Amino acid sequence: AKCKAELQKELGLPVREDVPLIGFIGRLDYQKGIDLIKMAIPELMREDVQFVMLGSGDPIFEGWMRSTESSYKDKFRGWVGFSVPVSHRITAGCDILLMPSRFEPCGLNQLYAMQYGTVPVVHGTGGLRDTVETFNPFGAKGEEGTGWAFSPLTVDKMLWALRTAMSTFREHKPSWEGLMKRGMTKDHTWDHAAEQYEQIFEWAFVDQPYVM
Repeated sequence: AKCKAELQKELGLPVREDVPLIGFIGRLDYQKGIDLIKMAIPELMREDVQFVMLGSGDPIFEGWMRSTESSYKDKFRGWVGFSVPVSHRITAGCDILLMPSRFEPCGLNQLYAMQYGTVPVVHGTGGLRDTVETFNPFGAKGEEGTGWAFSPLTVDKMLWALRTAMSTFREHKPSWEGLMKRGMTKDHTWDHAAEQYEQIFEWAFVDQPYVM
């Protein structure tokens, strides 16, 4: 909550704990799904929401970010350029991190977000699908998941995932806190990955390939 309030102050947004704050950090290009965000913003801005974007790239999208900020002064901020400290403050202060990438072999921002207790909403592709487990309130052992991975990659599906996340944020605070805590306790270190690689090597020795 402190990180969120400080971020809202820094960006000149109304300081409101109750409004969901969505963030995007990345290159402004086709791969990152910026065109979908651009198409979704007019509808999303009808909601009680705040949205901040940090990135640089295609001059058309840079110009769009600036004009969108002037159109939605109390709801939208577009920071053209890149700053590591600012990216960390956005990741720490947002409630939701949006990553509608068309393809993402690994993806790092969703991992950073979960460590910060920020809930990722991602396109279910590549490393995003591998690392973000869609929220399930009726899991076998109670509530499960660390965010939302939507598919296929359409504006409607992305808006559905965002609205579901925003509704959970507003109306189901214990569930939201569970999402935050499960994300913060996930182990995405190389130690964990190395154990998985070792297991694959062990399986390979147990079931060796047939050679003629």
